[in-house]
Amino acid sequence: MKKLSAITAGLVGQPMLKLLVEANDLEAAGRRILHFEVGDSDFDADPHVVDATITAIKAGCTKYVSSLGIPELRAAICEHIERVWGFRPEVEQVAVMPANSIIDFALRCLADPGDEVVFSDPGFPTYDAVANYLGLVKVRVPVREERGFRLDPGELRRAITGRTALAIINTPANPTGAVLTAEDAAGIARVAEEKDIYLLSDEIYYQNIYDGARHHSPAIYDRCRERTILLSGFSKGYSMSGWRLGYAVGPVAVIEKMGLLFNTVYTCLPPFIQRAGIAALATDASLVEARRSLYMHLRDFMVARLNTLPGVSCAMPQGAIYAFPNIKGTGMSSEEFSRFALHEAGVAAVPGSCFGPAGEGYVRFCYARREEIIEEACARLERALQARLG
Repeated sequence: MKKLSAITAGLVGQPMLKLLVEANDLEAAGRRILHFEVGDSDFDADPHVVDATITAIKAGCTKYVSSLGIPELRAAICEHIERVWGFRPEVEQVAVMPANSIIDFALRCLADPGDEVVFSDPGFPTYDAVANYLGLVKVRVPVREERGFRLDPGELRRAITGRTALAIINTPANPTGAVLTAEDAAGIARVAEEKDIYLLSDEIYYQNIYDGARHHSPAIYDRCRERTILLSGFSKGYSMSGWRLGYAVGPVAVIEKMGLLFNTVYTCLPPFIQRAGIAALATDASLVEARRSLYMHLRDFMVARLNTLPGVSCAMPQGAIYAFPNIKGTGMSSEEFSRFALHEAGVAAVPGSCFGPAGEGYVRFCYARREEIIEEACARLERALQARLG
């Protein structure tokens, strides 16, 4: 076989999806596997969003549209940003595309091979994966359990050099559930300005915040006009993962360039999907709150249950949809625990080491599952751990 391109040698993909394939293979062989590995919800999108999708298809919203998104959705996003973030971007600052692709396109537009990109450790694996295949130098800033896994602006500043092109922050964070404080967000924005770097602010979980905490974004300081690219979307807050609908808000020149990349690779997002996004943004606040309250209950239930397991301790995450328990007391590595959970208990969870070296000693569970499934999984793990640890 002739050689493949050098750029593909750096492709590593998402580890949770590889784990999903292994779990599915076990299911195909007759095992009943409980899935906590993928950051998806057991709960469906609200009916009015589904209806809007079907109505748009029936109305013929199935043709090519602008690569940056249909005007109605881009305008609705501007209004939504004003309501939630407190500033109103121009329509020209908005691009509609899958949220995960925004990471790829932003890094491709803002950094060259050999440039440095800074992000948290542990952090979302796609940051690492994209930087890896693009030939960027990855600079990891450890985030620690004793600080609630929040990124320290001072440590971010110390990680930046003259070769740094951009930093990526994530709040609420995957996999830790960390939520930046107002002081954290202001400090991070100040560092980006002082060091004159771009800032990709991944805020896909902005609706998944609990215990009265508020969402604080560094994007409010430059209003995404100078250096900040805000990443968000519909997968997590509206249970619309299969729609693959997200958006970026950023400086006009950056958005235009990202739009050209999207035009080249995808052409456009289906307009009937975008019509569903308009319906989602118009969701009654009571429905959004009901979903958030449900997730908070499931978080509380799963964290409490994990804390009863031998050798396991789990801090309470303030946001996102993940529990990130410390499993060092079991004597197993993250990888060993994950394989043990899958093969001995039939529970699929992601090793913390998949999120970076600082994730070693932890495992990620997505708790957007029905309560009875969480209980069954924890009961299985409890039995398996008792048998192993005595």
